[in-house]
Order: sequence, then C-alpha cells, then structure tokens
Amino acid sequence: MINSLFRKKNIQKALEEANSAHGTGLKRILTVRDLTFFGIAAIIGAGIFSTIGKASFNGGPAVSLLFVFTAIACVFTALCYAQFASTVPVSGSAYTYAYVSFGELFAWIIGWALILEYAVSNMVVAISWSEYFVSMLDNIFKVHFPRWLAIDFKSAKEAYLTVQSTLDISTLNSTQLSLAKAYEAAPRIGDMPLILNLPAGIITLLVTSLIYVGIKESRNASNILVYIKLGVIFLVIFGGLFYVKVDNWTPFAPNGVDGVLMSVASVFFAFIGFDSVSTTAEECKDPQRDLPKAMIYCLIICTVLYVIITLVLTGMVNYKELGVNDPLAFVFEKVNLNWMAGIISVSAVVAITSALLAYQLGQPRIWMSMSRDGLLPKLFSDIHPKYQTPWFATLVTGLAVGIPSLFFNMQFFIDLTSVGTFFAFILVCAGILYMDHKGLSKTSKFKVPYINGKFLTAILFILAIYLAETKGGGLINSITETPLFLVFWLVFLILVIGSFIYSFSLLPVLGIVSNLYLMVLVNWSNWRMFLIWLSIGLVIYVLYGYKNSKLGKNP
Repeated sequence: MINSLFRKKNIQKALEEANSAHGTGLKRILTVRDLTFFGIAAIIGAGIFSTIGKASFNGGPAVSLLFVFTAIACVFTALCYAQFASTVPVSGSAYTYAYVSFGELFAWIIGWALILEYAVSNMVVAISWSEYFVSMLDNIFKVHFPRWLAIDFKSAKEAYLTVQSTLDISTLNSTQLSLAKAYEAAPRIGDMPLILNLPAGIITLLVTSLIYVGIKESRNASNILVYIKLGVIFLVIFGGLFYVKVDNWTPFAPNGVDGVLMSVASVFFAFIGFDSVSTTAEECKDPQRDLPKAMIYCLIICTVLYVIITLVLTGMVNYKELGVNDPLAFVFEKVNLNWMAGIISVSAVVAITSALLAYQLGQPRIWMSMSRDGLLPKLFSDIHPKYQTPWFATLVTGLAVGIPSLFFNMQFFIDLTSVGTFFAFILVCAGILYMDHKGLSKTSKFKVPYINGKFLTAILFILAIYLAETKGGGLINSITETPLFLVFWLVFLILVIGSFIYSFSLLPVLGIVSNLYLMVLVNWSNWRMFLIWLSIGLVIYVLYGYKNSKLGKNP
C-alpha cells in the first residue's frame, strides 16, 4: 500500500501517451513567441494593474526589491521547469514532473494544489477586471453601472456596518461610503440584499467560451491583448517618469523588512504565471526547444517591467496613497492627467483580459493530464471533435472561477494563493536533483547549468545563519516567532549534507531554499486554507484516484 502511493510514471511512457493523445485532436501550433506572450499575459495581469498598489502601500518603494528577490527565486525554478519541459514535454506542468520524479501521491498533491492556485488567481484577475471596467464606464463613458451589481456581499455589508457605527462619516473614505450606499440600494429577497459582482462573472464566461472554441483563436487573442498591455505599460513608464519626485523614494522601506515582506503573497502571486506556459506543452510545435526559451524570456521581461513600474508609481505619489485597486490610473489622476488615467482604465480592461485567458487556458490542461492518468474521471480528458480542446475540463474551469468571483472579494482569494505554488516549485527543483542523481537527464535538450554545490551550499548555509544572527534577530528568535522556520533550517541542513555527499547542482538547491524561505513567510491564513484544500484533495484521492489510477492497474 505505502509503496504504491509513490509509484512513478516512466518518462518514455508519458511521451507515448501524449503522442497517442494527439490522435484525438490537440493541435501543435504554438511558437516560442506565442509561448512567451502567454507567459507575459499571465504574469502581467492583476499584479501590475491592481495588487502592486497595495504591495507598495505596505512596503514603500522597497517593494521593488521584493519583486527582484521573488524573481530570482523564480529564475532558479524556471530553469528547473525548462529542463523538465525539454525532458517530458507533456501537458500537466509540475503535476507531470512530480509524477516522474516522486510518484503518484506527490503528483496528486501538486496537481490538486495547482487547481486551486490557477482558479483563485483567475478569480483575483476577474475581480480586478470588474473594478477597472466599472471605473472605465463611469469616468470615460459616464455610464453609472449599479454598484450593487459590481461588488461582493461581504465588502458591502462591512462598509454599511462601519458607516452605521461611525458618528462622523466625514472621517470615512469615498469607497466605504459608496459600498454602504450599494448595500442600502440593492434589491432584497426577503431581508437579504441581492449583491454580486456581475462583470467578473460575465468576463469569465466570455473568456471560457473563447478557450472552448480553440487554441488557435486563444493564441491570436492573447497575442493582440499582450501587445496592447505592453503598450499601456510603456506609456505609464515614459509618461510617469516626468512626474517622478525623488523625495517620494525616501524613506525607501518605511515599514522596514516586515512591511516589505507583508506583500510576499501578493508579489509572488504575480509571478506564478510562467507555470501556465508549461501546461501547453502538447500544443507547441517544438516543446523541447521552445518551452525553455519562453519561460526564461517572459520571466526576465516581466521582472524588469515590475521593478520599473513600482519605482515609477512610488516616485509619482507617496506610497501611503497607493492602497487602491487601480494604482496605475490613480497616480495619473493625482498629477492631474485625467486623460492619461482614462486611457489606462480603458486599456487595463483589455489588458487584464489576457491574464484571465492565460490562466483559464492552463487549468483545463492540468485537469486533462490528471484524468488521463485515471486520477480524475475520463470526461475531464475528452477532446472536442470539432474544436479540439478539452471541452469538459474547460467548462468546469469556467464554472469554478466564474461562480465564486460573483460573491467573494479579492483579498479572500489572495489569501488562498502562494503556498501550493511554492510547494510545487520546491518539488520541481528537487525533481531535477533526483533526475540528475538517477541519470534521467541524459536525454534532456535543455539542462540547468551545473555548478557544483559540494562546498558552496555549506558556505551559503553559514552565511544565512550569520545574517539571521546579525540582521534578523537571531536564529532561535526567528524559529520562536515563526515555528515554520525550523523546517526551513532543517531542509537547508539536509541540502548541505546532500550536496557534500552527492555534489548536487547549486541552482536547483537555491531554488528550493529561496522558495521555501518565501513559503515560510506567507501568512497563517494562506496556510490554513491550503491545508483545508489539501485535506479535501486527499479524501478524493483515497476514494477515487488511488483505485482508478492507470499506473496502479498497469504498472
């Protein structure tokens, strides 16, 4: 029983299954440019148009460094993804990579975690799209969309109760007053006000419909939307540079390291999009050549843009003013460039759509891969005879994203992100160490550059302890304040020992360490929701996946 939980998929068998699946219709049409654009579409979405403002509000201009650190962690991981993609060019992303490295149970955990990560990321994007859409209608076209049809119930009720309990409402901000009015104005079913975020649900439905009818149509739409998105970002950068005041960058980290790290979940959420590139492996013309290139290209491009945008935003206005949901438009309103703010609002509605498309495209392919392996019902891997897409998985994805986005707020979903993705990234990096050790990387067309970590890992471990003692309040203190740091130090020590014995490659080790460090910093609310989701997934695996696994029936 225990051994069967860790049964591994053979790499050659995985390739054969993927090739045979093409008889059912998946098209190989994506080039390295298309893949890079899918990555940019996913990475530069709600992160740059929405959550970057709140991250800057918490950490000040120093959040730009958090983007750099997070990107470095992602670069190590992206290199590992690239090697896996060139070795096992199969849909399923980290799920498939875990299956060939660590076995079925870990593959299920990663697949189940990615389902959550993709879904909640898209819910954040859909809600962000809704906010920009309503703002665009109001400010540009002077169409006042009913507020009670563009907000979640919890936010509206909390604002209403706040207004009711406040003696001097002049102390409240305009958003709170607007939400309270929406709560009062909403039609009732009995005593229950009818409040929902209709634009978020509608855009999810439209994007899902596009993905349903074909990868070629999705690719063309994505490429056009990314061109528009990049145009808006360059407009913000070059237009905003003339209004940057260097004084706004002081203090650089007003709330210290803690303030910067408060935004780990929000910042990392922005980068998980490069994972979506690997889910399209079976629709690439040359996945072993193009996937590695696309992952690295999109990560470098997006990191540079995020850092520059953060510095421009925090230079144009004081960081204390950036706790808004539409920071790019807001900063130009503050400098009396309302026409620019209008252009950004209109463009953001178009540009954020591309992020929604990229995530909606990726998730059904993870469902499809898990279904092929027997861990989910066969219907999830059915390919539409006309449109040549995983039709049922696409529909389920649309419902799983669209319905919750009607009723919940953005912060709720941000609290669900990150932990599962960090875990997936750690396993992908560890999988490269395993493959190299077992000699399974010999056929890889792309390999992570080898740097012998035999002694370097130990030096980094000692340096990390020194920094913890001198800069971080001490090793024991860090463990006392955050018990998960004990796991971090133990894993780091194990990697030191493993590197000395087996001469591990340094870059995958750095990927594990950096992702684990960020994972430890994530708030307990993220961990709690992830553990609940994981528990649900394990129950489904025990009741269905384990018994129906194809690998179990045909080892």
